[in-house]
Amino acid sequence: MGLPKAMRVVAGITVLIFCYFILQIFRTPSAANVSSAGHKLDYVRDPNLDFTREPEGPLRRADDSYAPDHPNTSRINATILSLVRNSELDGMIQAMRDLERTWNHKFNYPWTFFNDDDFTAEFKRRTQAETKAECRYEKIPKEHWEMPGWINEGLFQESAKLLKEQKVQYSEQRSYHQMCRWNSGFFYRHPALAHTRYYWRVEPNVHFFCDVDYDVFRWMHDHNKTYGFTINLYDSPESIPSLWPETIKFLAGHPHHLAPNNAMKWLTDADRRPENNRKAMGYSTCHFWSNFEIADMEFWRGQAYEEYFDHLDRAGGFFYERWGDAPVHSIALGLFEDASRIHWFRDIGYQHIPFFNCPNSPKCRGCEAGKFMEGEEWLKRDDCRPVWFKYVGMD
Repeated sequence: MGLPKAMRVVAGITVLIFCYFILQIFRTPSAANVSSAGHKLDYVRDPNLDFTREPEGPLRRADDSYAPDHPNTSRINATILSLVRNSELDGMIQAMRDLERTWNHKFNYPWTFFNDDDFTAEFKRRTQAETKAECRYEKIPKEHWEMPGWINEGLFQESAKLLKEQKVQYSEQRSYHQMCRWNSGFFYRHPALAHTRYYWRVEPNVHFFCDVDYDVFRWMHDHNKTYGFTINLYDSPESIPSLWPETIKFLAGHPHHLAPNNAMKWLTDADRRPENNRKAMGYSTCHFWSNFEIADMEFWRGQAYEEYFDHLDRAGGFFYERWGDAPVHSIALGLFEDASRIHWFRDIGYQHIPFFNCPNSPKCRGCEAGKFMEGEEWLKRDDCRPVWFKYVGMD
C-alpha cells in the first residue's frame, strides 16, 4: 500500500534537509578564501571605529514613572538576571555598580539572583545596598541543577579526563557542566520567572562603559526583537564535537521548526575558520557570547526550543562533552528564529575578560573605540562578528 501524498511530500522535504546538512559537513572551503596556513586571517575594519548612535526609535526615556515604587510604572515585565555564588560577591558588586551607573539607576528594573545554595545575609545586604530597585534571591531546585539520572557517572569521569587531555577548559568541573545545562534549558523554567518575559543577563566581574539612556527592554518589545548580543565569537570545537550532528538529527525529524529567514550560513560558514568547521562536523562554532544577553524568554519557552533542548539533554553532551549554553542558544536562534529579530547592541560598551565591545561614542568612558580583546594577538581570530555582518547585517 503506497504512502499518502502528504506524507510523501513531508518525507521528501526531510530527506532534502538531511542531504543539505550532510553537504555542509563535508564541503571543502574554497582555496581562494584560505591562506597558505589554512586560515582566513583577513580582518575587516571594526565598525565600532565608526561613530556609534543609539538604535532607531522610538526610544523610551527615563521619567518619574520609572521611580522604584511608582504605582503606574513604565517598566515592562523584565528583570536583570544573574547566576552567582556567595563567594563571587565582590565581583557581583563591581558588575552591579557598572550597570547601575550606566543604565539601571534611571530605570530601576529588579535584580534576580540565582544560586544552587542559599544566599548569605551578607550577600543580600551588600547587593541590595547597590541599587534602589528590588532585589530577589532565588534558590535553584535540585532537579534543575543535579546531573540527570540517564547520565552514567563513570562515563562522565572518563569523558572529563579525555577533554582535559584535549585542553578543554573547565571540563573536569562538574559544576561548570551543571551551569551550562541550567543556563541552556532551566533558568526560564524557574517559578520565580514564571511571569517574567524579558531578562538582561549579568555575570560577576563584567564591565559596562557607556551611558544607555533608553529602556532597552521596552526597545526590544517595541521593535519585535527576540535576542540582543554584544560579542560574537568562535567556540572551541573540541568541546562540542557532536553538537552539530545531534542538531542535524533533530532537524531531520523536525524540519518544520526551521525559520525561513534563518542564519544557517553564519552557523555553517567554513571560509574564515575552516579547521573549526571540520572539527565541529560542519558547524562554524560561531556563537553569541551569552554572558551578555538581553532576550525574550518566550523564545526559550516555545515548542521549537523546548523540543530541541530536550533532544540535546537526552544526548548527554552537556556532561560527556562540554556543551555550553552559548552555542546551544546560538544554534537555536540561528535556525528557529527570524534573523532580523536578533540585534547587535553596538552602543552598549561591555567587557568580559578578555573580550570587549567598545563603541565610538562620547557616552563611553574607559573603553577604547574598536578595541576587541586584551592579551595575545591571536585572540583576534576568535572574532566571528564579520561572519554575522556578512550574512545577516549590523542591525
